[in-house]
Amino acid sequence: MSIAQTAPAPERDPYDLRTARTAAGLLGEFNVAGVLSAADVHVATRLGRLGGDPGGEPEEVLLAVALAVRAIRNGSVCVDLAEVAHTVLGEGEESVDVSALPWPEPAAWRTAVEKSPLVASGADAASGRPLRMIAVTGGRGLLYLDRYWAEEELVRRELRDRASAEQPEVDPDRLRGALARLFDRAAEANAPQGTDLQRLAAAVAALRRVTVLAGGPGTGKTTTVARLIALLHDLHEATGSPSPLRVALVAPTGKAAARLGEAVAQHTAELPEEDRARVGSPSASTIHRLLGRRPGSSSRFRHDRANRLPHDVVVVDETSMVSLTLMARLLEAVRPDARLVLVGDPDQLASVEAGAVLGDLARAGGRPEPGLEDRLRGIGALGSEDPPVVHGVVTLRHTWRFDGGIAEFAGAVQAGDADAAVALLREARPDLRFVESDVQVREPAGLEDLRADVVDASGALIGAAVAGRTGEALDALERHRLLCAHRRGPYGVTRWGLEVERWLAHALPGFDEVAPGQPGPWYPGRPLLVTANDYDLGLYNGDTGVVVRQGGALRAVFGRPNAPQSFAPARLGGVQTVHAMTVHRSQGSQFARVTVVLPPPESPLLTRELLYTAVTRARAAVRIVGSEEAVRAAIARPVSRASGLRERMG
Repeated sequence: MSIAQTAPAPERDPYDLRTARTAAGLLGEFNVAGVLSAADVHVATRLGRLGGDPGGEPEEVLLAVALAVRAIRNGSVCVDLAEVAHTVLGEGEESVDVSALPWPEPAAWRTAVEKSPLVASGADAASGRPLRMIAVTGGRGLLYLDRYWAEEELVRRELRDRASAEQPEVDPDRLRGALARLFDRAAEANAPQGTDLQRLAAAVAALRRVTVLAGGPGTGKTTTVARLIALLHDLHEATGSPSPLRVALVAPTGKAAARLGEAVAQHTAELPEEDRARVGSPSASTIHRLLGRRPGSSSRFRHDRANRLPHDVVVVDETSMVSLTLMARLLEAVRPDARLVLVGDPDQLASVEAGAVLGDLARAGGRPEPGLEDRLRGIGALGSEDPPVVHGVVTLRHTWRFDGGIAEFAGAVQAGDADAAVALLREARPDLRFVESDVQVREPAGLEDLRADVVDASGALIGAAVAGRTGEALDALERHRLLCAHRRGPYGVTRWGLEVERWLAHALPGFDEVAPGQPGPWYPGRPLLVTANDYDLGLYNGDTGVVVRQGGALRAVFGRPNAPQSFAPARLGGVQTVHAMTVHRSQGSQFARVTVVLPPPESPLLTRELLYTAVTRARAAVRIVGSEEAVRAAIARPVSRASGLRERMG
């Protein structure tokens, strides 16, 4: 085996917790470079000892094992040995030229790995080994930890079987009439010309077991879901079944589930009276609660293949946040004859765990299903010039929530067009501002407008909270939000939260007398962020609220201005002050104005998905604080999550 030559490895700090002091050879070099963590090295070394070879595993095999372990930690499901030298990116690597590391020659490396007793080779090989090598298009090989291979294969097989099984039988005349009633009246004068994609998505969900409803923020996904549920109730009623249609609305987090339930209820109220009566008052829950936690297990649930969910329809919102493992458990539990509707934005940040199932499904190649195409054309839902529906995926394109500079910039980010994105920022549009400032310094220049926005929003928040105007205080809470990629450091939430408090203490008389650090942590106008689910109170990780003075007492209020939830502060557990929040926590939220603090270009957290997610949190205006280099670096760095699902689905 040939291994590239490189300069001597940097000196190892034996007291650095990231360093595996006993690591030698390739593992030691990649560990010191920051590509592998100490945990990656130790797992690979231990598996090598368990391999059964008295001479031990070759060091290039142990390197491949360590990279497979590392891939899971960084969100990938597997590692492509032919590409890993060009795509590897992780904590600490921004200061290392990974191309100078001694990467094994790919073909010989794969051969050595396939010969290892640790590795099962091929999809048909018996299980029992900790790793598996799978050949994909172009002769490339993907190396998996066997558990994640099994989960990916389960997801692929379930989706294949549901697509190839007999699809739901519906009365085409009834379906055509329901589509006309529920979707024609929802059309707007400024809607784009061509096929109504919301109607098309509903028709696909009526005719197919699995549907993927994709689209960016404000494209009408939740409106479509509400009308789709009414449509399915109508079709179910036509069957004469004595039992009602059982619908489950779920999301991966409590916050997302609460927002889904509120949004569906809001759009259901706009339906014709007869349809409102059919739908009723659907509630939403987390996927974990729907499946039912099993005591003593963090990955298995009460509902599984042997105890299926009773529901006829399962709608999953924010599917981009669903990991491969959770999707596998959900597909096991959903009845084969039930409808599954996966809703989300494949361009947003993916799950913090391994896998990007929604992105894989939305972008997988394949051929249209002739039977489905004929049925869609028969009811007038698909025109002869429209693109085919593949894997049940319908992507909504028209944005109803915002337009102008925000929409154009988000589109440029999605398309990976850094030149167009930077040109838009340079135009200084009213709804899109760019502030080039060195935020590492104590008093960054050019942030006067940001400071004014913060003081204006916080002043309105505190004024309403002191006066006990709960709805007005909750409205003010969403007037402006400061978003960061990092938690700590000069670009992080902690620093900018303190910066905001300093601005408020200077601009608002009396603020420094009640701010944190002074007597008592609770004061009127304190913005709150829930950091842990509290099912008893109905508060979920990521919910935001504010402390309000009501009748001489302080109360913490959450929820919508027209239906707030009020609690005594002493009842709250995991909460913190939220003058700034991470982009990850902001998913599922919307604010009138948003300011995004970008980290330096070399930050591994700075990605296309993070920038897109941040700017699409705004309804009216976005301000980006950072450098042009940071903007270009983010757009040029899409999150690369290795997976075989997309290729194998195609």
